[in-house]
Amino acid sequence: MDERFRETSAGFLESFLRRIEACVARLSEEQVWWRPNAAVNSVGNLLLHLQGNLSQWVLASLGGVAYQRRRSEEFAADRTASKAELLAGLRGVVEACAAVIRRLSPAELGRRLHIQGYDTDGLYAVLHAVEHMSYHTGQIAHISKELLGPEGGIDFFPQHSKE
Repeated sequence: MDERFRETSAGFLESFLRRIEACVARLSEEQVWWRPNAAVNSVGNLLLHLQGNLSQWVLASLGGVAYQRRRSEEFAADRTASKAELLAGLRGVVEACAAVIRRLSPAELGRRLHIQGYDTDGLYAVLHAVEHMSYHTGQIAHISKELLGPEGGIDFFPQHSKE
């Protein structure tokens, strides 16, 4: 069961990355940083935020990688990187996270951790990372569809279009 959990979790992160890449590839540089108002994050902010969150929750806490997070900067950024740079950064973090998750032992999954003010364990940290990336993948898809409309061709499940 531990191996199946680890492989499924890593696979979800990789699947979400592919969906994000498909959306962002269709956006212009300007659209990546578009915000309809100050209460909404841009796709660029969400990409930076995912890098920060995954680095803190998986790479640092479970993988032992030194990392100093600056969460507020993830949301304050505006046109600080190109979409290619943002995607490359996220891809690198997701690939590293998937590798860490795949090699976790049962003891590491049960190890007590303190992350971002929360007392938790390795299992929760992995579940949090997967759920968190899922949530923001949905936001990125929504923003992309809002900006591009049906002409954007974003459809992750075309096999269900006739249902």
